[in-house]
Amino acid sequence: MSDLALPPVRGQLLRGEKLAPFTWFRVGGPADAVFLPADEADLADFLKALSPDIPVTVLGVGSNVIVRDGGLEGVVIRLAGRAFAAIEALEGARIKAGAGALDAMVAKAAAKAGVAGLEFYVGVPGTIGGALTMNAGCYGRETKDVVVEATALTRAGERLTLSNEDFGFSYRKNALPAGLIFLSATFEGAPDAPEAISARMAAITVKREGSQPIREKTGGSTFKNPHAPNGDKLSAWMLVDEAGLRGARRGGAQVSEKHANFLINTGEASAADIEGLGEDVRNAVRAHRGVELEWEIKRLGRTTGS
Repeated sequence: MSDLALPPVRGQLLRGEKLAPFTWFRVGGPADAVFLPADEADLADFLKALSPDIPVTVLGVGSNVIVRDGGLEGVVIRLAGRAFAAIEALEGARIKAGAGALDAMVAKAAAKAGVAGLEFYVGVPGTIGGALTMNAGCYGRETKDVVVEATALTRAGERLTLSNEDFGFSYRKNALPAGLIFLSATFEGAPDAPEAISARMAAITVKREGSQPIREKTGGSTFKNPHAPNGDKLSAWMLVDEAGLRGARRGGAQVSEKHANFLINTGEASAADIEGLGEDVRNAVRAHRGVELEWEIKRLGRTTGS
């Protein structure tokens, strides 16, 4: 579909752009088209004029995604630039952030403004749009605990305002209709001294750097933490470890030696290597413990030759 008929835009339209540079794994084939809108109005106008038959995929900083080697059909939308990454402190211990803002930058802005409760975002790779999509969280806190409301566009370009209750948040997902493109969100914490907030963030950073391969080409936590048949919560990394997969390899992909719930690209891995290794892990855990690991990382696009 490289000859897609696309409406005029004020931002950038790139055809046949390889997506590997846009993902943390550094893998992925080309998109039929990549659209970097100039601002919200540019994006809304584009969606209103775009044929409903053309698929649309939103890609943030690619921190929690495997783009397959065959690339993505249709249009990939990236909310890059200041228009979508603004962060501002509001009254009442609230912070407003664009969907393209990095989670860690939101945490730092909240600390500077004396707003506690968003410290966990310093340990979440990705953007606010992704955090809203998957109810991102760590160290005992999740997006559902701090978001007040968000704005989004529908696939048809209609603007919506969504309350926390509208999201229907649960573990690593929301219950909203598919296809919404988040624009911004407002978060609420509690007043506290900036120095105290920063100290807690520093502790999270030290803990994360000591336990996770954050300097590698990785996509964050690979699998959701599952439940045992009796309902007890299990740790995905421990199940992978018990199945003997820590350090396992497929092509250029490897299960991290540092944290068994992370996959890494050791150099020249393909998307197929990484996804295939993930399936190897799932099969081994199923055989060893009878537990079905569910992917937390999103896998998108066409396999080579499909």
